[in-house]
Amino acid sequence: MYEPWNPPTEISAAESKVLKLCKRQKIWSFLRNHRDRIVDDEVRQALASMYAESGRGKPVSPEQLALAMLLQVAFHVPDHEVPVLTAVDRRWQMVLGLLGAAPDEAAFSQGTVYHFRERAREHGLMTLLLDKTVRLARDTKGFSATRLRAMVDSSPLLGAGRVEDTFNLIGRAASQLVAVAALVSGRTEEELADSLALTVVSAPSVKAALDVDWRRPDARDEALRVLLEQCDRLRRWVEETFSESERGAPPLVDAVDLMDRLIAQDTEPDPDAPTSKTRRIIQGGRDRQISLSDPDMRHGRKSKTKLFTGYKRHVAVDADIPGLMLSVEVMPANATEHLASEPLLSSVEDRGFQVVELHIDRGYLASPAVHARRKAGMKLMTKPPHHRPKPGRLAKSDFEVDFASESVTCPDGQVAPLQGPEDKRRARFSRSVCTGCAFAEECLPKRGAKVVTLHRHEQLHREMAQELATAEGRAMRRERVLVDHALGRMGQIQGHKARYRGLEKNQFHAEASAVVANLHVLLRRIYEEAA
Repeated sequence: MYEPWNPPTEISAAESKVLKLCKRQKIWSFLRNHRDRIVDDEVRQALASMYAESGRGKPVSPEQLALAMLLQVAFHVPDHEVPVLTAVDRRWQMVLGLLGAAPDEAAFSQGTVYHFRERAREHGLMTLLLDKTVRLARDTKGFSATRLRAMVDSSPLLGAGRVEDTFNLIGRAASQLVAVAALVSGRTEEELADSLALTVVSAPSVKAALDVDWRRPDARDEALRVLLEQCDRLRRWVEETFSESERGAPPLVDAVDLMDRLIAQDTEPDPDAPTSKTRRIIQGGRDRQISLSDPDMRHGRKSKTKLFTGYKRHVAVDADIPGLMLSVEVMPANATEHLASEPLLSSVEDRGFQVVELHIDRGYLASPAVHARRKAGMKLMTKPPHHRPKPGRLAKSDFEVDFASESVTCPDGQVAPLQGPEDKRRARFSRSVCTGCAFAEECLPKRGAKVVTLHRHEQLHREMAQELATAEGRAMRRERVLVDHALGRMGQIQGHKARYRGLEKNQFHAEASAVVANLHVLLRRIYEEAA
């Protein structure tokens, strides 16, 4: 059964020699000297519970595996290299308490590394370690135990899966269904594909198997017709061959659903076709699956001009301790920024903290979670939405709004009351009154009255605009450079391309990277205090 790991706290002579060689990379000495603060009794208890369910004894220590996983993330080490480094790298041996052990003998296997990471992901170990590092960093004089200022921003995380077009997506999904159906029916894939004349399955290339002259204007329509005919032939064979109970059970039901879902996602009935069964490719699609190897990947954009494919990595950092990661959330690239606000803030609050001031990018301003906390007393720091009027036209900001009397005053001094529902208040200026105004050409529409529509958070936007007009307000918003630096650190540790496929695994890796980033913050603070 599980036995606690109790390495010595005193530095041995052999460890002292190794530490002298690690002066430039202080994370080695930090983990050796303070590993008991990271892997403390609370973490040990969590590690014990991870293995208690298995009912089997483990020949290696979970504490050593936890430390090895942090080193693996910190130095971008693949799974197969971890056992090697525990056998040949004295720095790894020092941190894991293995100096003096049998030479050239790995502490654990590659499989053990993989299974520990999967078990740690399922049990939320990195969430616990992230909480541990945050509390250690804030456990100093001058910081409130519960109240903090936070900053939120995001950066792209390129996906590791292969992006595929409609023909390859549907064709490969059909190939997966053939593989599953052949397994369940006891036939070979080649035999089944040949009997049904499924060329897209047997050929090395889906598009080559369609045998279409792609120079022709109707080539795409012809290729799609051939592809869907083969998929329909395969689907009918599955329905005729297997019973209802077999079709409704995994893995067969999953393979059929995948193929049908991709067809429905990427195609639609062609209204110009002579038959209702003819379909055409849909252009675009907001939540379109773009990869079979990583179904969670999506097309997204960081800005109007910067497009990417994969995920967005959202972080919440401490505004008073540079670089300290409070929370991290990985979401598909097409998810808008404000959707990450609730999980980020809730994660911080679940640790017992209250966010009293929040610095965000404009992309998060639409979040109901942000405004609910703002109304409860949280100070919000961001830039207001900026809408540039057409040349020669008045902007909405040229109209004064009196929120107390619920009225709007135009540049000429005319006053109109606010009307309509709370989330869409409007002020209407009569065209007959405005026709002779000096601002008529800049203000009046071609037809009808001038209508000024206020945003549901119009008062907040105007207050922020007034703050931004002052030097103090601009200086306060420039503090957000700290979250940019923190994202840069995350990019160095986690990388700018996802190491794993799937949202859950990349979320775990992002949390592990945040823990390593916080270790650098901790060691910097400890050495600054020592100096």
